Amino acid sequence: MARERNKGFAALLGEAGWSRAQAAAAFVKVARENQLTAYTNIQRQHVTHWVAGHQPSGRAPIIMCEALSRRLKRVVTTDEAGFTVPTSPAQGALDWRVDPLIALNDLGRTDLDADRRSLLRGSLYSAAALVVPSDAWWAEMAKQTPPEDRKGTQRVGRGDVESVREMVLAFSHMDQRRGGGHGRTALVEYLRSDVAGYLVGKFPNDQVRRDMYSAAAEGSYLSGWMAFDNGEHGVAERYFTLGVKLAARVGDAPLSGHIFRAMAHQALDLGFFTDALALSTASIAGQRYQSATPRERALLGVVHARCLAANEQKQAAAKVLLRAEDDLRQAHDGIEEPSRTFFFAEASLAHETACTLRDLGDSKGAIKHFRRSVRTRGASFKRTHAVTLGYLGATQVSAGNVEEACATWSSALDAMEEGIYSGRARQQVVEMRQFLSPYRRRGIAAAVELESRAADYLRTVD
Repeated sequence: MARERNKGFAALLGEAGWSRAQAAAAFVKVARENQLTAYTNIQRQHVTHWVAGHQPSGRAPIIMCEALSRRLKRVVTTDEAGFTVPTSPAQGALDWRVDPLIALNDLGRTDLDADRRSLLRGSLYSAAALVVPSDAWWAEMAKQTPPEDRKGTQRVGRGDVESVREMVLAFSHMDQRRGGGHGRTALVEYLRSDVAGYLVGKFPNDQVRRDMYSAAAEGSYLSGWMAFDNGEHGVAERYFTLGVKLAARVGDAPLSGHIFRAMAHQALDLGFFTDALALSTASIAGQRYQSATPRERALLGVVHARCLAANEQKQAAAKVLLRAEDDLRQAHDGIEEPSRTFFFAEASLAHETACTLRDLGDSKGAIKHFRRSVRTRGASFKRTHAVTLGYLGATQVSAGNVEEACATWSSALDAMEEGIYSGRARQQVVEMRQFLSPYRRRGIAAAVELESRAADYLRTVD
């Protein structure tokens, strides 16, 4: 029986202007970026078979759709491409048109269901979904309220808002101490049950409604940040997108900026420098920066400086760094800051400044500021302390200070062995071993000892 040609996929290839070979090359690029080595042997003939009606297997449909999405600068679903793999709720969560209340329920349900979780955990980080929504989208979101048929009977008051804020802050403190791999499922359960119910409840006035949406947005953002820290980048991106939608529903500009800043940070870490700069530029646009408090403005600014540095805009990065320092100096006890910025102080500013200087090629300045961050970091921020030490060690060894780097990395391992569950921290150990490899082969004692310890650590966390 002859197969029916996949007209949808063929049309998308035509829209992209790709030959079969070009489509295969784009597919392999996405697969490599996501460490999906089993899919890096795809060639022109595979694409030809898919157009002819053969169905790609495993995660191939998702990879192909991500490649097309990047090319066409819009989200391409598996349904549109004519693939029989159903579109996961995880994919729909990236669509700015999907209602945030629907996205919260679908995303949370998928995340918590053991049988369906693989749909979400197996999702790819989508560079195509990083486009900042248009002004018309923001205006439309601010006008929308839940339909009457979706409103519940639960009365939601100021105390409920405070409860959500307190719970989210408690999880945020846990994240700072133990890393994003500890407790995120419990946060998602809370968002999916209690918070989702509050959002469709009956509010005494519009201010309480707005505050509840903002609290829910912060919870979604935090779930995204914890997933990002644990290396679950596709999951993180979906929760960040949800957080922006919830914040947009009530016009919370500073919170939208805060989440765009996190998305920029993630894109930067993953090597999408142009997208990171676009997101960080959006984070400081208009009221997102102007309405923010001094501490939050400093946080937005220093990440923007990092993105400018990654895009080789040296003078602009230096200027923004100085402004971030000025903003943080203006923060004081008389100004009520949002609880989401509690972690950002001198040590965090020094850490991000060091990263910026490192990317600008100023190793000496980077080492100085990494040391300042290590020196001023409080004991409650063990995860970031470990990551900072990892960065410091890498910068030291790149500058030729091998013995010093080994001592720094040893301190990083001390911190990581205190119950930290963080993909970013783990990645520091992976990169540490790569840096140490030539020195270990030369028999440098400190490198040999540290390599053994690093290998033991990775065996316990893998």
